Amino acid sequence: MCAIAGLWSPRADPAEAVLEAMAATMLHRGPDDGGTWIDSGTGLGLAHRRLAIVDLSPAGHQPMQSRCGRYVIAFNGEIYNHAALRDALDAQRGGATPWRGHSDTETLLEAFAEWGFAATLQRCVGMFALALWDRQARVLQLARDRLGEKPLYYGRAGNGDLVFASELKAFGALPGWSPEIDRQAVSLFMRYACVPAPWSIYRGIRKLEPGAMVRYDAVDAEPVMGRYWHALSAIEAARAQPFSGSLQDAADTLEQLLGDTIRLQSMADVPLGAFLSGGIDSSTVVALMQKLGGAPVRTFSIGFNEEGYDEAQHAAAVARHLGTQHTEQYVTADEARAVIPLLPQLYDEPFGDSSQIPTYLVSKLARGHVTVSLSGDGGDELFGGYNRYFIAQALWRRLSGLPTPVRAQAATMIRLLRPVTWSKLLKPFMGLLPARYNYANPGDKLHKLAEVLALVEPRALYDRLVRFWEWDICPGVEPPDAMAADAGWESFGGNDRFVDAMMYADTVSYLPDDILVKVDRASMAVSLESRVPMLDHRILEFAWRLPDSARASGGVGKRVLREVLARHVPTALTDRPKMGFGIPIGEWLRGPLRAWADALLDPQRLRADGYFAADLVRARWEEHLSGRRNWEYSIWNALMFQSWLEHWHGKR
Repeated sequence: MCAIAGLWSPRADPAEAVLEAMAATMLHRGPDDGGTWIDSGTGLGLAHRRLAIVDLSPAGHQPMQSRCGRYVIAFNGEIYNHAALRDALDAQRGGATPWRGHSDTETLLEAFAEWGFAATLQRCVGMFALALWDRQARVLQLARDRLGEKPLYYGRAGNGDLVFASELKAFGALPGWSPEIDRQAVSLFMRYACVPAPWSIYRGIRKLEPGAMVRYDAVDAEPVMGRYWHALSAIEAARAQPFSGSLQDAADTLEQLLGDTIRLQSMADVPLGAFLSGGIDSSTVVALMQKLGGAPVRTFSIGFNEEGYDEAQHAAAVARHLGTQHTEQYVTADEARAVIPLLPQLYDEPFGDSSQIPTYLVSKLARGHVTVSLSGDGGDELFGGYNRYFIAQALWRRLSGLPTPVRAQAATMIRLLRPVTWSKLLKPFMGLLPARYNYANPGDKLHKLAEVLALVEPRALYDRLVRFWEWDICPGVEPPDAMAADAGWESFGGNDRFVDAMMYADTVSYLPDDILVKVDRASMAVSLESRVPMLDHRILEFAWRLPDSARASGGVGKRVLREVLARHVPTALTDRPKMGFGIPIGEWLRGPLRAWADALLDPQRLRADGYFAADLVRARWEEHLSGRRNWEYSIWNALMFQSWLEHWHGKR
């Protein structure tokens, strides 16, 4: 895993010192090697930092030039099928190519020279963000992997230079860098806890979207956008070829696909392991890694002593059954809270998913033993694992059959009691409900229900379930015209395919903009490469061929994954309510974090900064402190923005 950066100036060649400084800001992403390359007289310069994973020799040094001399690449990621691509190149050329080493970067360069840019990307299986410079045509092309595992920011600096980098912090090394905060991006962040692509927190700087590529034919030209892969197109093609076998047949096929993917993703010239939470997804990945044979898999988990937040005991049970070499660490509350001051530096732009803290801690634990770690991320989005899918579907079926006045009256009745009162009244009865409905805070859930009773279409219901603030939190800011998730709703047949529509929306928005950002920044902060086998695009395409009965139905998600896992791990070890990867942020905000939060949310400070409606933020903060409502997630968003603003823009 690596970091890339670059600069194309219309005035003069970039200074090597500037390129080196850009790369140096991302040393954590590539501590093993670094380099710069300038095409004299063109104004184009590339920079690279390397975390050596495959081909540890100098033959893997970047930026790298093709054998023919025409192309130069700065590449971040892994091409898992690069050995097969090499074989195809050799066959097409009528003999063995005189390879300099065995890195996937060299394979990519020769493939681009032979097959072209988009055609090569379509052949690749991997995660990546890259820049390719064509010296002959003087064309720059950027690309990002299909599902958005690796980041890439690009845009114009204030002086007109075209710039790009793996992380925003690299632009801070540019002379005269003075970015303007994009208020629309701020409103998106407050609503969704992340800044979704193609926005970034700064005006003029964009995130390249998953599966996208961009071409610049001249330094001062407008970008030509394109796609070599699109999630909606791939899903529609998969749905047109439905899988016709039984659940057992589907499990057989999925186990074969996942096994092949894990074998490819276990390619490394450095120590490799896996995160293990003891849940369905990570346990499946580890079980199939162990099935491949060889030495016991190195597995890692962290635990918390706080009740309701500890998954380590479940992970340990799965590890014992599979015979992995397991390492766990119980983290104290003080150790977890010590991560909070690091977050603005780790994430570059505001990021509000509080599981960023345990993700960083488990990454740090793993990095003490391995350089690469596989994870189970993606299973929820591909195979229907989130509780909200079933809650929303059941809720909509009931809501759509009720007259609007009846809904309004029900909402009024719910609001007669405070959430904390409802929770006290309902607590004795929660044990009688199915495990997935046994909430710790049923009063909050009821008040959320009251908010959705008057909604008139399922898209609005989904949005209500995933948002944290209304648009009025940022006064005077127009909502965006469209989000990435919007495009697919009509393709899923409206109300009849509500769960499919939600899964699609999560795949193109929540997954790349939240989950994968969290994992990338947390792991790369400690120079750990994280790989995500579930997100091989061929597994996504297979998942969407499956009928509902094999993915998510009857209130049970990931049915086919559960079937695969049951072949290797007793169901009793993994069949439990979904916990998530959380920490008791709400309790900490009322206790040891209160003074820190109070200072950041001071009304005068909020008004002076001018980004939020101070009265709305303070009202929620005071309700949370009093215990009347649990606003931990929306308050955390505000705190993460204020903390980021203080760190990067000196707002105190």
